[in-house]
Amino acid sequence: MKPSPLRIHRPTTVDETLDLLAARGDTGKILAGGQSLVPVLNMRLAAPSDLFDITSVVGIDELEVSDADGSEEICVGASVTHRRVERSAEVTRANPLLGEALRFVAHPAVRNRGTTVGSIAHADPNGEMPMVLALTGGRIEARSRRGERTLGAEELNIGPLETSLESDELITRAIFPALSAGSRTGFDELARRSGDYALAGVGMILDVDGETVTGLRCGFVSVTDVPDILDLGEAVSGARLSDASEVAATVAEAARDFIDPGGDIHASADYRRHLAGVIASRLFRRLCRSDGASGRGTAADSRGEDSPVVTTGDDTERRRA
Repeated sequence: MKPSPLRIHRPTTVDETLDLLAARGDTGKILAGGQSLVPVLNMRLAAPSDLFDITSVVGIDELEVSDADGSEEICVGASVTHRRVERSAEVTRANPLLGEALRFVAHPAVRNRGTTVGSIAHADPNGEMPMVLALTGGRIEARSRRGERTLGAEELNIGPLETSLESDELITRAIFPALSAGSRTGFDELARRSGDYALAGVGMILDVDGETVTGLRCGFVSVTDVPDILDLGEAVSGARLSDASEVAATVAEAARDFIDPGGDIHASADYRRHLAGVIASRLFRRLCRSDGASGRGTAADSRGEDSPVVTTGDDTERRRA
């Protein structure tokens, strides 16, 4: 199938884009990479009257790690592709969870065109980027002719495929805080085939001080309607890294209790809940095994034999847990 008839606009400035959104945004859609939107249009699950192609808009293609009030943060412009973020050494240094999760986004061909901000705006509960934004305490900046506002992930996401953005607003950039030097990050998910949406996925930030756990936060993919964050700091704080096997059982149980997944033709709700617990347990043990030698994100390349995911080359192969 092909999209229903529509008008395509190709603005070249943010101001021009905002004018178009003010006039036609209530019946139009913004097109960036198009990797989520175009299939929806082709299947006629959406039939906008206008399409606003922002790929030529000047000033929204920046990707930089900047210093804001003494703390680093990663600024990702609206037209920056997943691949640029994934391959940035500065991004990996500042917030390695971003790059690690991006390796699980579909296939390299999709990441070459799809945009990180577009994924966040799409608000798919199966998507990795909305979860990473929430887990790392990130935010977005949105502009309209009425002004500019900043929204945290918890304010932005209000339901599956639904955000609090108004029809005349454009997300100009997403901002991810850099992680502290004592943080270890990891991401794993399980899908039926490489590139498919995950049956369940878990992102994790483990804070350590020497050999002692000081904090733990978990985010989930495909098992919650919005990217809610599970904070297990109180439950695991003070545990020794050497006690990872015992504490992992607590982490798995907490993950299963926290989520309320739905079932579909791919997996039942109980199976998704089980997978989330298994992945959380394995990921926690993997992060505890990391030696912390390189600071932030030391577990990014430490996948063990007990991981449900094996990374090879530029893409990801998944095997059953």
